[in-house]
Amino acid sequence: MSKSLLGVIAAIIIVVGMVFSSYNGLVSSNENVTGKWAQVENQLQRRNDLIPNLVNTVKGYAAHEADVFKAVSDARAKMGGAKTVAETSAANNEMTSALSRLLMVAERYPDLKANANFTQLQDELAGTENRIAVARKDYNDAAQSYNTKIKSLPASLYAGAFGFTARDYFKADEAAQKVPQVKF
Repeated sequence: MSKSLLGVIAAIIIVVGMVFSSYNGLVSSNENVTGKWAQVENQLQRRNDLIPNLVNTVKGYAAHEADVFKAVSDARAKMGGAKTVAETSAANNEMTSALSRLLMVAERYPDLKANANFTQLQDELAGTENRIAVARKDYNDAAQSYNTKIKSLPASLYAGAFGFTARDYFKADEAAQKVPQVKF
């Protein structure tokens, strides 16, 4: 065998090795994004599991606030039916709005605010909201890393051929861009 043929074979082996290594990195990164999304869904499910208890506690004090309870119930159903990151993000924003209205109703009832069950549920919900925020951030970080890999050379040359496509980011609602007004 000639030296040039050995050089070509060596170059082919190196290129194939780089493709395999890069492909495995893309698979790993894609699975990381999928795992992070599962954590977002896990925390959203935790919140959905807490909501019926919170609603029932508030209902005992404010039975006439049916529209608020319906909004929470509808938002909870949309969360359960969301399939994509965009649908989940929109449903999450609706849930956050409905929960704020529910907590505003609760503020109107001093006995409810002092109720230990309500206080515990409210604390659990606040903790869950923090977990959701962390999970969304972790997901977006993983999606950014993955999207960067599939758009960078050499992976960008073949990522699409292997079925690797960009992942969506979990986005905040447009209303979150506005500065909240605090009035006393």
